[in-house]
Amino acid sequence: MAERPVAIPAPVAEHRLADYRPPAFLVDTVDLIFDLDPKATRVRATLALRRNPAHGDAAAPLVLDGEDLTLNAVAVDGVALDAAAYRLGEHGLVIADLPDACTLDTDVTIDPAGNTQLSGLYVSGGDFFTQCEAEGFRRITFFPDRPDVMARFSATLVADEARYPVLLSNGNPVDRGAMPDGQAWVKWVDPHPKPSYLFALVAGMLVSVHDEFITASGRTVALGIYVRQGDEDKVDHAMVCLKRSMRWDEEVFGLEYDLDIFNIAAVGDFNAGAMENKGLNIFNTALVLARPDTATDADYLRIDRVIAHEYFHNWTGDRVTCRDWFQLSLKEGLTVFRDQEYGADTTDASLSRIEDVLRLRGFQFREDGGPLAHPVRPPAYRKIDNFYTATVYEKGAEVVRMIRTIIGADAFRRGMDIYFATNDNTAATIEDFVGAMHEASGYDFTQFMRWYDQAGTPAVSFAGAYDAEARRYTLTLRQATAPTPGQAEKAPFVIPVALGLIGPDGQDLAGTIDGETVAGTRVVLLTEAAQSFVFTDVAAAPVPSLFRNFSAPIRLSGYDRAQLAMMAAHDSDGFNRWEAGHEYAVQVLLEAIAAHQRGAGFTLDDGLRDARAAALDQAAAAPALAARLLGLPGASTLADRMAVVDPDAIHAVLTAARRAIGGALQARFQAIYGQTAYDGAFAVDPASVGRRALRNACLAYIMAGDEAAGIALAQAQIAADTTMTESLTALALLVDTTSPARDEALAAFHARFQGDALVIDKFFAIQAMSSAPDTLARIEALTRHPDFDIRNPNRYRSLVLAFGYRNALWFHDASGAGYDFVARMTLAADQVNRSVAARGMEVFADWKRYDPARQDKMRAALDRIIAANDLSPNTREMAERVRHADGVR
Repeated sequence: MAERPVAIPAPVAEHRLADYRPPAFLVDTVDLIFDLDPKATRVRATLALRRNPAHGDAAAPLVLDGEDLTLNAVAVDGVALDAAAYRLGEHGLVIADLPDACTLDTDVTIDPAGNTQLSGLYVSGGDFFTQCEAEGFRRITFFPDRPDVMARFSATLVADEARYPVLLSNGNPVDRGAMPDGQAWVKWVDPHPKPSYLFALVAGMLVSVHDEFITASGRTVALGIYVRQGDEDKVDHAMVCLKRSMRWDEEVFGLEYDLDIFNIAAVGDFNAGAMENKGLNIFNTALVLARPDTATDADYLRIDRVIAHEYFHNWTGDRVTCRDWFQLSLKEGLTVFRDQEYGADTTDASLSRIEDVLRLRGFQFREDGGPLAHPVRPPAYRKIDNFYTATVYEKGAEVVRMIRTIIGADAFRRGMDIYFATNDNTAATIEDFVGAMHEASGYDFTQFMRWYDQAGTPAVSFAGAYDAEARRYTLTLRQATAPTPGQAEKAPFVIPVALGLIGPDGQDLAGTIDGETVAGTRVVLLTEAAQSFVFTDVAAAPVPSLFRNFSAPIRLSGYDRAQLAMMAAHDSDGFNRWEAGHEYAVQVLLEAIAAHQRGAGFTLDDGLRDARAAALDQAAAAPALAARLLGLPGASTLADRMAVVDPDAIHAVLTAARRAIGGALQARFQAIYGQTAYDGAFAVDPASVGRRALRNACLAYIMAGDEAAGIALAQAQIAADTTMTESLTALALLVDTTSPARDEALAAFHARFQGDALVIDKFFAIQAMSSAPDTLARIEALTRHPDFDIRNPNRYRSLVLAFGYRNALWFHDASGAGYDFVARMTLAADQVNRSVAARGMEVFADWKRYDPARQDKMRAALDRIIAANDLSPNTREMAERVRHADGVR
């Protein structure tokens, strides 16, 4: 039947949680047949439908979402529909007067090769891949494309056997065959009901690496990782991580994998990091492929965490999914919490927590403090793609962590068991999760729910008073949360405060509160705007060690430098020991920035220098910790603490501090650099990773203190050709200079790795992040480089977004050239991939926190973007939210 272009109302501009209504129809089964062709794939779908009594309207029509589909035929119970029996429009298909139960058949044609949005079914490198979260399945066939419509899927894939020998989908393969015309077919059946966003398909000329996993109950699961030919020697690490994740989930949460097969497929064109489709995870190649000469230690560690994250989604996302997109953190925040716990258990727990908190502060705190602030569960959205944010993911994980802190680990585990037992194979809500925790613990979470419904980062301050005669210590805490867009007034949160009392000798003091005496860490709950906690039987005036292990996502103030120095030297909590030294450095550097703005020179603070010297004392015993302690707060951390951000002053002071520390401790850095040379045995265990991190930290300080010596060592480190971790760090340090060695090293690096897309991404990224004075001109030139392709999300991120996010010096150049560059590239990217383009708007989010001249230039760049006639809804929403929202702190 020919397509009938009848007008259909456009989707509602804003979707609101308050307007949620169950679907009019449920889908019990979906049987799909794909005749795969790059330009004209035919998709035949058979849906077993039944009216949903929960909807409340027995006469409601069937509404099917659909975009960029050519409708060939539609039938109900085997009878073709006349054109007058349905309405077809740009956004879907509406059929009225259906019986309460029926079968719907549709036949559509789609163009995967022309799908540059990389949403739905698309072609990458001649192979087929899908990405259906959040609303991509509607680009494959007509369907009620919403999470609360869960169906059992089968998919039969038909393709030319010579060109597409690998045909994968969800679940288990149940049948296959060959056809006389050279085509072959495979039928996959997923026994578990799932929403359409979890559908997956992969077809192509791929090679695979196989292994197996024996579950706790003794079942054998076949494991496969599918990659392009030539990459099969880069997947060993991913396979190890997968098996370790599966075992960890069994041992820690009692969760066993439930299918006979688990496959991973890697693709170089992907909008996200990875996708948890049931039984067939699709990954960005950047998060699968690793070899010592092509991947850094950071790549190895990130692969481990993301493999774990997507696998853990099998239960927190697949078996129990979210009822609607407002509940997105139900699966993402919970699964981030789970992958963080996995990281803590399989690496150094304190260092893992530090990295997680640095990410939270670097991305989510910035989000909470600007025009893009929104609650963990947003009340409304226009394009859900724009709400895959640090708030939903990282802050959502912190909310789950606070629940565990409040009710305790045992009750939390019972709550998880109740949650799965009650909601298995359903679409759940955040209330379902919190309700399970209440059932397990008896704790009343009514006030705690504000963490899901209020945006913003609470600011907590403290004051302490010690009565020596009474041996009583009174700790007073205050909380306040600044206004955010749409939320001017904030009610107090429930804030769990894990704390210890440090005595004059550096040891934890005992103290009694609420009849319980504890010498170590205990948890109190801050529930009011101001609240005092009285500890008795305290032997001496303590320094309070607050928010141990970062027990709540807050901003804390109140420490003086003497207290910070005490904690940095003695705190029994590894996170707070680092945090105290970090906060000390922040305070010193902010003072230096203020002095620089007054025209004063830089003087190295003794405490700042001595802390780095003390870190070197730990180099032999704890190289990873030493490397972390050597670091200085980053530019974004310092910017976050300034009323008016001055990127030039920040850069000048950080450069001066590194130069002064490098000069003062040059001999020690040189000695440890020599002692940590590569020994020829590559491993990604904490000790090996720590040694390389320490060596690279020393090299950076050597170059800061003596550029000539540093350049010579960097050249030698590159020539040694040991690991990508050491080669890339040395190259990045050279790229920050104007030495002739820079261009020679870049040319040699490119020549060696040309053809390896992920390494060439690094080639672009280190230049985008350079502080060298010619950076703006160089990144402009890189957009014309033969290897730059704006259609590839990885390449776009490696140049444009790396520059916008991670090069504050030149992005915020006073000329406005950095803003112009990102605006121009955003408009170009929006023409091919709206999701990636929209993400770039976040770099402008804090534009109101800069000086008036920079504000004017950023506002003008945003106005140029918004004024574009053909701007996508995704990018328009983000640009308008950034440009017009008030409430920026």
